[in-house]
Amino acid sequence: MDKLIITVTCDSDSAFPGNPHNPTPKGMETVVKEYLGGIDAGAAISHIHGPRKLDDAPQPDGSRLSSLEIPGWGKMQDMILSQRDTIMQFGIAGGRFNQRKDLIRTYAPDMLSVAFVAHDECFDYDPSRVPKEIYGIHSRTELEEYCTLCNELGIKIEVEAFHTGGFWNAQRMIDKGVLPQPVWITCFFGWKGGAWTPPTADAVLYMKSHLPKGANWNASTMDPAEHWKVLTAVIAAGGHVRVGMEDNPFVRPGEYARTNAELVDKIVKISRELGREIASPDEAREIIGLNKKAAKTDGGIKRYGNS
Repeated sequence: MDKLIITVTCDSDSAFPGNPHNPTPKGMETVVKEYLGGIDAGAAISHIHGPRKLDDAPQPDGSRLSSLEIPGWGKMQDMILSQRDTIMQFGIAGGRFNQRKDLIRTYAPDMLSVAFVAHDECFDYDPSRVPKEIYGIHSRTELEEYCTLCNELGIKIEVEAFHTGGFWNAQRMIDKGVLPQPVWITCFFGWKGGAWTPPTADAVLYMKSHLPKGANWNASTMDPAEHWKVLTAVIAAGGHVRVGMEDNPFVRPGEYARTNAELVDKIVKISRELGREIASPDEAREIIGLNKKAAKTDGGIKRYGNS
């Protein structure tokens, strides 16, 4: 079994707006500090969310997605990569398609999250707040264009699969020759909305059994009560995991983690108890099929970490 690859995702206030330790409202420097702490605690992948704004209401076409402030993404990437070695993964798969294409042409990350199913999310984990909702169709024409562009730019796609339809679409792109192996797939458990898959050990085994052949698989769980149980099941089954305040800010029931590093620390301990060591960024690159490369930033070319 491969060493465990940990992804940390620190900056989001959609699901848990009442989290008193959420770094997002405190500004980019605080968010970057959280990523550095998560990397130091053992995360190999940084799943970042640069400056963006979710639509206030559904648009005339029925979509409700995020607009991106593109230069801010480059700034955040540069601030992290100038201080640490990490695999840079751009998130906000619910960003507007044309803006995301411009984003990765300008600031090519190692990986780009792409939803291989429709977005249908309802973030109502905080009953005292009006839930944020996301809607968007991601057609196979769009997916093929993502794959083609990412291949041109040397970017690895993170296939976001909220249910097994994402596996079918991934296999379709594999068969068309535009999604290179080994594919990296993140399975989402407990994310509320019309694309929901239950956060259970049974669901973990079901999803694992239907993955495209040869795929690396990762898991995100957005259900505070079941989060740690599900990720433990994923680790035992050979998958990789994502933690951070976007997915679940609670280090234990009812207790907010003060930092994202605490959440990484906890999954490191769980994994080692189960006999799996933690992958470094370079070890993760080997498993995922990535080359260590230069990152495009406002100031030109900057190497990861001290390399």
